[in-house]
Amino acid sequence: MNVQQRIVPHLWFDEEAMEAAEFYTAIFPSSNISDIMNLHNTPSGDPEIVSFTLWGYEFMAINGGSIFTMNPAISFMVNFDPFREANAEEMIDDIWEKLSEGGTVLMPFETYPFSKKYGWIQDKYDLSWQLILTDPEGEERPPIIPSFMFVGNNYGKAEEAMEHYLTIFRDGKQGCIARYPDGIDQDETGTIMFSDFNLLGQWFVAMDSGTKQPHHFNEAISFLVKCDTQKEIYYYWHRLTAVPEAEQCGWLKDEFGLSWQIVPQEQDNKMSSHSTPEQRAQVIQAILKMKKVDLEVLREAFYEGEA
Repeated sequence: MNVQQRIVPHLWFDEEAMEAAEFYTAIFPSSNISDIMNLHNTPSGDPEIVSFTLWGYEFMAINGGSIFTMNPAISFMVNFDPFREANAEEMIDDIWEKLSEGGTVLMPFETYPFSKKYGWIQDKYDLSWQLILTDPEGEERPPIIPSFMFVGNNYGKAEEAMEHYLTIFRDGKQGCIARYPDGIDQDETGTIMFSDFNLLGQWFVAMDSGTKQPHHFNEAISFLVKCDTQKEIYYYWHRLTAVPEAEQCGWLKDEFGLSWQIVPQEQDNKMSSHSTPEQRAQVIQAILKMKKVDLEVLREAFYEGEA
């Protein structure tokens, strides 16, 4: 990516985080596992956290136990652009076949009015992907984009959510927007069929779906926002949090049920990747006592672990 990735998807697995990361990095180009960290004495036991990159896009994954399960309310759109990749058609065929192994097809991989090749798959680890051969004459988008589907009690709120996030995140901008026309039985005219928007230099997709389905946002996929200062932590925390009982350890839920982790960049860099087991343990124990993260308290805990 051309900009530093400030918002990182965080995937919650039972105990397959490393296995899944190895599977994905073997499938997608420009991919690698960048860091593996073990935590101890947490509410989830001794989880392993894996940081990895897929096609230049950062992810994190944790072995957190069977508390949460991923579902298609949040998926990842993968753009295969013939303008960017000369072999885009061969790539999309190959990756679809590999993601399909042990997975569940949500929309068949075939031709649609909006794309020569498109399919929606939930893979064997329950993570959902939308693969699309994009129009090379259209506006360029990055290869991987998180996609939010607003269903059930959230149906019809895609535009409201998009506008909400655009008022919160700096330098936000609206991309394209397409609405459902008349005559679609399950969808109200004018609701969002597809839209995308940019937050902190990163693209996201939002869409409404009136089809009855049990999917909803949950903690299995959250979005980690890296903050430079305590002031920035306060800003995003107070603008996003809407469910007091969900506030813990830097996690929150917004008014649409989407989970976020508001964390200091320093925690991700120095306090995690460049620390001793004793320092990590001190930092984790400090975080477990917090709702909103206090950077100064974390620093104190980190240097206590150094002693």
